[in-house]
Amino acid sequence: MKKLFLTILLMPVMSFSQEKEVLKYFISKDSLVGVKNQKGEIIIPAQFINLTGMKDNEIVESTNNTVFFDSSLADKSKIEKNSWGVVFDRKGNLLYQPYSYDNGADYFSEGLRRFVKNGKVGFVDRNAKTVIEAEHDFVAPFNYGYAAFCDGCDWEKTGDEHRAIVGGKWGVMNVKGQIVQPLTKPTAQDVEIEGKYYPNLFQYNEKEKNILQFFEKQKKKLSDLYYVNFYNKLSEKEKNLFFEIVERPKENFPYYQINTYDYRKRDLDMLYRFKFLVSEDGKIFYAIEDYNDKKVPFENWLKEEIKNAEDFQKEHKDNPNKFINR
Repeated sequence: MKKLFLTILLMPVMSFSQEKEVLKYFISKDSLVGVKNQKGEIIIPAQFINLTGMKDNEIVESTNNTVFFDSSLADKSKIEKNSWGVVFDRKGNLLYQPYSYDNGADYFSEGLRRFVKNGKVGFVDRNAKTVIEAEHDFVAPFNYGYAAFCDGCDWEKTGDEHRAIVGGKWGVMNVKGQIVQPLTKPTAQDVEIEGKYYPNLFQYNEKEKNILQFFEKQKKKLSDLYYVNFYNKLSEKEKNLFFEIVERPKENFPYYQINTYDYRKRDLDMLYRFKFLVSEDGKIFYAIEDYNDKKVPFENWLKEEIKNAEDFQKEHKDNPNKFINR
């Protein structure tokens, strides 16, 4: 009886010890932002300009045991070229500075995010682990297992909002950072990048094939939903979709992520539309709903997409790519 009582008594203590320590922002006298722990100890010194309106004692939202400062370092000499913000671990160790993209930190594309170190670009995963070292002057986001890179190049010197990368020598890498040469005799399964073809890298076990079959069975409906508001009449070939598993379950991410690609094997949406998550056991399906990977049950997402498509067609009766709910 005493043994049982002791076990019950220890359970709340053990559960509490497993909870993450609450971290809070603090504002210094010179209006810079840092992070303290529950004891008031400084974890990250106040060194960031308060660009996003963070408040004193505001709780830090931590993702995958990391803390992201969506702000600029006050000391400009510490800011990496073409970077945006800084990522720390919960102990205050600086992990990396994300690459700057679309007026913010780079998004995760196929499970990888660009970062900058010593002026070069590499990739980290969701757990802030370096997957590809920062070795190139520019690297594009991953698409269908490949990323184009260049050395000796830079952004063109212009005041235009949309600039291009100019100069340098270009190549293509896979998700291991290995340089891949184009094929001399491509097949229909291969991937076209800037007029050259590369091997299709996606391979699956039986469980993963079953996951993809869920989407294959609904390909026609999903295609019609996506293209319903395109005003150029598209052929069935042009509306063809490919579904690929781009990320598998790992620490802090117990899901398979499935991305959707068009008939040329290009990502339908660089952000989150028509991207899906599947539970580790392969039985529960979700759609990603926002930039922060918020997920909703697939059935709910599909109903909303159908409603939006039908509403669009009521207002635009001349749309050439009709959606018919079968």
